[in-house]
Amino acid sequence: MPPSNATASKRIKKEIADLAKESLGDITLTPNESNIFMWRATLPGPQGSPYEGGIFEVDIRIPENYPFAPPQIQFVTKVYHCNVNAHGGICLDLLKNAWSPALSLYKVILSLSSLLTDPNPADPLVPQIAQELRRNKKKHDDTAREWVRLYAKPAKPVTAPAAPKQTPFERAASSRTALSANSSRARNGNSVSSVSPVPPPAQIAGTRRTHSQANGTAPAAGSSGSNTSHAIILADDSDDEGIEALSDAGSDIEVLGTGGGSRASGNGHRKANGGREGHRAKKARGDEGGAGSGRGGAGGGDDVIVVDD
Repeated sequence: MPPSNATASKRIKKEIADLAKESLGDITLTPNESNIFMWRATLPGPQGSPYEGGIFEVDIRIPENYPFAPPQIQFVTKVYHCNVNAHGGICLDLLKNAWSPALSLYKVILSLSSLLTDPNPADPLVPQIAQELRRNKKKHDDTAREWVRLYAKPAKPVTAPAAPKQTPFERAASSRTALSANSSRARNGNSVSSVSPVPPPAQIAGTRRTHSQANGTAPAAGSSGSNTSHAIILADDSDDEGIEALSDAGSDIEVLGTGGGSRASGNGHRKANGGREGHRAKKARGDEGGAGSGRGGAGGGDDVIVVDD
């Protein structure tokens, strides 16, 4: 803070306290936070005047011999006025020979607001504007309004545009896109990994043969020499219930065990082929009588399925 008179500092602090009791309306008047000898004020354009709608900023400098000398005041905002020059200087009696220590900054600012409402062309600071005001007030007022539009309009706050409303179709499309993105992240390991699907049981192809064909003997007379291929399912010994269900249902799928023992299931059972090492066989489903079987042929022997390991 620059050197100051103790009397001026005491007077300024008193005016700051008094301002808290005043109703300023839309006028603002505040000291600088770091230097109470420097102030700023804003004046709204008076209603009904050509300055209506504008906000005019004013700079105030208080001398060290205040209140015995008037404050130095000038407009920061450009204003088309016969008592205000291009540099913001003001022609006002209170700021010159009519100043009194009884006046305050608050009263000076009120006088500036009145000057915007009632210009004084008899004591002009800009004679050309004063002459225009006398001869063609409409043109004067139109120019003053244009200056307000150019220099004194408050900045409009920038607001974010409202998000457009989505149709039900667009909302559904957005949901599908989000689900697709989540699935993609899950595949890349960025989400909880999903449970792997259980693979279906392995199927292999086997050849239906008679006992005589499986043991390497000639087929009986009248028997069919053709071989038939169909699906075989490998199963563990723990799959008894599933094997029985397939056998009871009359399915054409044959179930081949991987265990060491033989097991009866429904109308069929597993049977190891002792004649050839490294082979497994399962008895094919057929008629209980054996003789006249649709698949066994004459001679009553059951068919078997032979599968290579």
